[in-house]
Amino acid sequence: MTNIVAVCAMYHLDEMNKMLKIATSQAEDLGYNIVDVIEVPGCMEIPLALDRVLASEEIDGAFCLGIIEKGETDHGLVMGQGVLKTILELQLVHNKPIGLGIIGPGALPEHVGPRIGPHATAAVDALRPFLDD
Repeated sequence: MTNIVAVCAMYHLDEMNKMLKIATSQAEDLGYNIVDVIEVPGCMEIPLALDRVLASEEIDGAFCLGIIEKGETDHGLVMGQGVLKTILELQLVHNKPIGLGIIGPGALPEHVGPRIGPHATAAVDALRPFLDD
């Protein structure tokens, strides 16, 4: 059995619940066992949660879900770049795949709804080349 973990930034609670439901369904369709769903306040906390969970030998990979909106300043863009860079580095440090399902940075409210399904599904699908035999 392939054991994976979901890390979800819960700042956008309704949207995140929709994304997690879609991602969970996709994981089940692929035969992956989601052994834990870790809820963090926002996208900034995703890398630490991923680092801790991927240290376990029992975990084969993970995916993360979140939304980084466009703000009035560049804060979201700068924060998003740091988060994404760190997630990429964590894949190499742990030699385990991480599926990225973060909408943004720079997402406007009208961008979020249409991207919920595609980003949630893609986050789980990104694990396939590394976990499927």
